[in-house]
Amino acid sequence: MTRTCTKCKNEIPDTEQLGPVNEKYPTCNKCWAEWKEYQIMVMNELKLDMSMADHRKLLKKHEKIFVGVMSPEGEVIDYSNEDNRKPDEPQPGA
Repeated sequence: MTRTCTKCKNEIPDTEQLGPVNEKYPTCNKCWAEWKEYQIMVMNELKLDMSMADHRKLLKKHEKIFVGVMSPEGEVIDYSNEDNRKPDEPQPGA
């Protein structure tokens, strides 16, 4: 089964081992490494305290936005709809 990275839209080779989180929404290791760096910036900029549940939830939201499975408005993007698989084209009503 071919997997496609939700961030860069490139195919993920079957030989590439993914971590447990990026199994939920397939993200190649290169994009996941970019998220790990960006995650630190998000935590610092927003002064997030990972001991607080609300802060962890906010970081998880930023993670989903970064990898492309959620829009910045908070809507979960349905990639089963072929129209949503074309991020460079304007969406109707946008």
